[in-house]
Amino acid sequence: MSISDLELDSRLGPEPKTARHRGAAAPSADEPSQVPLTSGLKRLLYNPTARAIFFQILLLAGMGFLGYGAINNALVNLEQRGIATGFDFLGQTAGFGIGMSLISYDETHTYGATFIVGLLNTALVAALGVALATVLGFIIGIARLSKNWLLSRVAAVYIEVFRNIPLLLQILFWYTVVLQALPSPRNSLSFADSVFLNVRGLFFPALEFHSGAVWVGISVIAGLLGVVAIHIASHRRQYNTGHPLPAWRLSALVMVVLPVLAFFFAGKPIGIEYPELKGFNFRGGIDVMPELFALLIALSIYTAAFIAEIVRSGIMAVNKGQTEAASALGLPSTKVLKLVVIPQAMRVIIPPLTSQYLNLVKNSSLAMAIGYPDLVSVFAGTTLNQTGQAIEIITMTMAVYLTFSLLTSLLMNIYNRKMALVER
Repeated sequence: MSISDLELDSRLGPEPKTARHRGAAAPSADEPSQVPLTSGLKRLLYNPTARAIFFQILLLAGMGFLGYGAINNALVNLEQRGIATGFDFLGQTAGFGIGMSLISYDETHTYGATFIVGLLNTALVAALGVALATVLGFIIGIARLSKNWLLSRVAAVYIEVFRNIPLLLQILFWYTVVLQALPSPRNSLSFADSVFLNVRGLFFPALEFHSGAVWVGISVIAGLLGVVAIHIASHRRQYNTGHPLPAWRLSALVMVVLPVLAFFFAGKPIGIEYPELKGFNFRGGIDVMPELFALLIALSIYTAAFIAEIVRSGIMAVNKGQTEAASALGLPSTKVLKLVVIPQAMRVIIPPLTSQYLNLVKNSSLAMAIGYPDLVSVFAGTTLNQTGQAIEIITMTMAVYLTFSLLTSLLMNIYNRKMALVER
């Protein structure tokens, strides 16, 4: 090697170590770089979103497999035992009567009709129970916070007694102890010679509709629309001027004047049918059977005890400064409670109140203990015993209670969103 070659090597510096020095062929410029497959799987495995989706799909697949196995196993066992499946039984004649029905029903109707009768009877108890329990619960809850020592103590005793006794025992108490001690129909307790209470139930007058009654119905609907319009106008005026309209007085006037005018102009198409004692019982009017009476009283009183505590906690959650400020403006205590305290307390009251409504709807199934013809007694009881279609009947019954509960939750959630504070 010459001196010139050594000088050239020193200027270029040491040659870098490449694959050629390790005995491997150097990659050409045209070959793409190879990314290992494991690195892509590793990135996918450590991706939180992809991992969450994978486990959710895996869970759904497992649940679907278990559900398919259970259904297939049930169908195979039913086929081996010769048990028919399907809903064809709903078209068969029931052959048994029901003590109370909100629709026309007799022994010649089908099992599908028994399902409708039981569903309506259950809905009646649930709706009336929710209304009565709400009114009674708010009254007891407000009384619990009263400055009157005696009133507050009575409300506290009511709450502690009725919410700590099992509901089934309360239903049996009202039915077997209280109502069965009432007099016979001939010795009924009478109120204004038109309402009668005896061991057979509560009897009060009913309305009789004749030709032209539709105009009275239209006037009632028009009155309700007028009430809504009055309250909307009252809110707008209060928002703009601070002085609301006497909405309740105007609403009462509209709801009385319009139907009365329609009643006289249509020729008095609505009459009153009074209950009369014929034979061993009363006939005519509206009959509230003792089973419904006992169930409604027990459900309302029991649920109202829990609602009262919810109302008390909601009112106590409102800052006392709100009450003091309203009182400083000269508002009376009733308006302070109505206009200031209750609207703010409702944001705390509504969520637990929804749970109590759901409990009341489901607790209505205890009606079977006293023979009230609700859905469980009529459909999941008598109909199931006669047809043997256990899977279909129990599934339909559970679906009804689930639908009632979801509908109640939906309505309460809508109301809760309306009452909630809106952030700006």
